[in-house]
Amino acid sequence: MDLDVEATEPAVSKETMAWITRLIGLDTTSRDTNLPLIDLVAAEVRRHGVEPVLVPNADGSKANLIATFPATDGSVHGGIVLSGHTDVVPVDGQEWSSAPFTPEVREGRLYGRGACDMKGFVGAVVARIGQIAAADLREPLHLAFSYDEEIGCLGAEDLVKDMVGRGLRPRACIVGEPTGMRVIRGHKSINLVRVDFRGVAAHSSLTPYGVNAIEHAAAFARFVRSVADEFREQGPYDDAFDVPYTTCTVNLIEGGIAVNTIPADCSLHFEFRSIGGVDSRALLERFRTELARIEGEMKAEHPQAGLDVTIVAAAPGLETAADAEVVRLAAAWGGEPSTEKVAYGTEAGLFDQGGIPTVVCGPGDITQAHSADEYVDLDQLARCEAFLDRVIAHLTT
Repeated sequence: MDLDVEATEPAVSKETMAWITRLIGLDTTSRDTNLPLIDLVAAEVRRHGVEPVLVPNADGSKANLIATFPATDGSVHGGIVLSGHTDVVPVDGQEWSSAPFTPEVREGRLYGRGACDMKGFVGAVVARIGQIAAADLREPLHLAFSYDEEIGCLGAEDLVKDMVGRGLRPRACIVGEPTGMRVIRGHKSINLVRVDFRGVAAHSSLTPYGVNAIEHAAAFARFVRSVADEFREQGPYDDAFDVPYTTCTVNLIEGGIAVNTIPADCSLHFEFRSIGGVDSRALLERFRTELARIEGEMKAEHPQAGLDVTIVAAAPGLETAADAEVVRLAAAWGGEPSTEKVAYGTEAGLFDQGGIPTVVCGPGDITQAHSADEYVDLDQLARCEAFLDRVIAHLTT
């Protein structure tokens, strides 16, 4: 599908609009496969003479894609990474003014699921594959597209491991999440944890014979809130964030089967997002210690009771130095310099952890991500195009 952008709209190339449109038209909600999109991009990469590396998940239903366009001398080491995720969040229960996977341009905006987060950036990059392949590059340019970012940066961990394992050693990475084209050098970590409480069922008139899984889950929920209150009141603080301290919250509890039955099972999901001044591993251990105490209380009531802890996702925060080369480069390429850090997580921390200096800079406003009638302003896409063209020019001999 192709969209015509009226002459009065901000200038976005037809090729970029065509690619973004094609990508939005592929439903890559995280619960489903992303392979149709990956296959489409892989075919475009191969069409221009480069064999991409596909890094599949465990069951082969999804894949990351890495495409390295070598320097003129054949080198694949060093250079710049342009990175984005291919999955989107569900549209379930949302009321859209137009079909979410059929993009539309209205009043200077491109609407569709993923338009902002983040198929606008990915599409603009893919539209330049021919330009990249034809360029006389003095350093390689790497494209890195991942799966399952929206459910905890799951794909990027293996993607970065592959790049590090093959010794590519890029000197800078741009993660094109929506920042309004601001250069963001810091964000919080994200840590998602599920705790399954295993009690013992009994008739509610015989409470001493059961172990109430919901009550013990509730006790832990109160502990999570107490830790959150501690960080809010005592810090540490980083005023570069809009929420300048580490946050902790219980977001989902499921348990019980009937109003007259002591619940044997309860699952609780909680998260914490830590600033750079907080050791996320130490904080996780603090939660584990409290859970061990609660489990001891449960077993004292009945030896068959207990709990299980599952780390659903854990992605490190980003703390790139203000004087890092990647910060300077991103600003020179047209990113807007900024002292702000963002509370939401991205895959940038994984690249940084892999020894690849990274910033986040991409088109769109994060407040539009995940919402009904998600959109990206066309002028943001035009700025992104100019940014990418400067990246290519920077790498050209």
